[in-house]
Amino acid sequence: MKPMRTTPLLAGILSTGLFAIATGMPATASAKPWPPLHSKPEKAISLEKIGSYSGSGAEISAYDVRSDRLFVISGGTRLEILDLSDPSTPALIATIDVTDDLAAAGGANSVAVKRGVVAVAVENTDKQAAGFVAFYDQSGRFINAVSSGALPDMLTFTHNGKQLLVANEGEPDDSYSNDPEGTVSIIDMRGGAASLTDADVTTLDFNAFNVGAPRHDELADTVRIFGPGATVAQDLEPEYITVSRNNHTAWVSLQENNALAIINLKKPAVEAIVPLGFKDHSDPANPLDASNKDDAINIRNWPVLGMYQPDGIASYRFRGREFIVTANEGDARDYDGYSEEVRVHDLTLDPAAFPTASDLQLDENLGRLKTTTATGDADGDGVHEQIYAYGARSFSIWSGEGEQVYDSADDFEQITAAATPGLFNSQGNDPAEFDDRSDDKGPEPEGVVVAKLEGRNYAFIGLERIGGIMVYDVSNPYSPRFQQYLPAAEGDVSPEGMLVLSEWQSPDDKPLLIVSYEVSGTIGVFRINIED
Repeated sequence: MKPMRTTPLLAGILSTGLFAIATGMPATASAKPWPPLHSKPEKAISLEKIGSYSGSGAEISAYDVRSDRLFVISGGTRLEILDLSDPSTPALIATIDVTDDLAAAGGANSVAVKRGVVAVAVENTDKQAAGFVAFYDQSGRFINAVSSGALPDMLTFTHNGKQLLVANEGEPDDSYSNDPEGTVSIIDMRGGAASLTDADVTTLDFNAFNVGAPRHDELADTVRIFGPGATVAQDLEPEYITVSRNNHTAWVSLQENNALAIINLKKPAVEAIVPLGFKDHSDPANPLDASNKDDAINIRNWPVLGMYQPDGIASYRFRGREFIVTANEGDARDYDGYSEEVRVHDLTLDPAAFPTASDLQLDENLGRLKTTTATGDADGDGVHEQIYAYGARSFSIWSGEGEQVYDSADDFEQITAAATPGLFNSQGNDPAEFDDRSDDKGPEPEGVVVAKLEGRNYAFIGLERIGGIMVYDVSNPYSPRFQQYLPAAEGDVSPEGMLVLSEWQSPDDKPLLIVSYEVSGTIGVFRINIED
């Protein structure tokens, strides 16, 4: 096991009930109970793995409560249908290849289910051309297909099922010579999937925010627009969507742009583009481990700003208001034709801003940290006044207007360091990869799902690299409470998609968490145990 340098917060985790919750080991006698923060009584919650499945791949899953079937996107062109009536032993029913139904299908990216209708986001063989949404019944019979924007990457039904929303990422080609616009498609489902035509698809673009267009002045400077030769509409890349309980509003993560788009679903129209700002890692509350060359756990403060850049997002209500939960993964543009990615040791740092630059740029300090050439050089002279990191190594909660009300700070690195120090910031559960991801995005939170269980709201956050699941009670969005860190089981690598089945949805009447592991291609089924 590698040596571990403790920080005050890590020492606190080791000496209090946090470590007990994270690992199952007893806390020391000095641990004190947390004071009650919510009006409803707190409950102990824990995850227990009860089943698994290994098929052709597993990236995103969706569940049909009517048939107890799980629909799994493999990351290729296949859709697998699993029988989940016994959640301890998911069984393959059928495999569908979307290329059998769509000649121009280049890959299936996401799946959603509502009232027995299965919707699949399918990119074009020409990734920069318009994609498709294909519809199947719960047995896998093809029903219909309509067009979407370029690279439909995620889709979700509104809660009432009247609309299907599609995040069309619109990524450029590898030469960066063809950069389609990022868009959001809204499909009117009221007439049923079988009768859909392209006339039922409304696709919202961001052209009104282009330079010289009427709404350009609304765009904050901190929304990252930086693709070479790209308009604002081309540069914005919708990643993930969540919908308000009343079905009136959708929030869309714009990951590379470090922003959220707010969509009015009644008009429909883009209401706003909200910058998410930056996380100050020089703040004592926000340290990070920035190097994979120091051969140790070294969580400390650095003069670095983290770009939140969420991938998965979710939403829930608190006292009549909507709140957005983001998994702050981070992402860089790295193409043959253009790359923003560079390491700190390759930057020219402003001596006024960084008087100890030569020391900071040592590989065992900040030198190995991946940063960007697109942000941080305010006057464009090639000298950087700021250093930015991809992602925030945390989850955050935001108001419906995009104001941050909570961030988990350095919890994820501190908790994983205490619970599984030999796997700290590793890739998967391989001790040989210890600390290997510290110079990238650390534990790399990617997916998040929020569920109301026994009167309280819980957030489940998947850590893509080290591979475990974080559980927080977020009933009060201003004061979430850490509940459990469940390390990844052997053979499960890189959680991607997650969904919660409540008691009434679950085939065995007990709440379940279903996790799709992208790298290992496995499905994990976890019972959610809640005790008073």
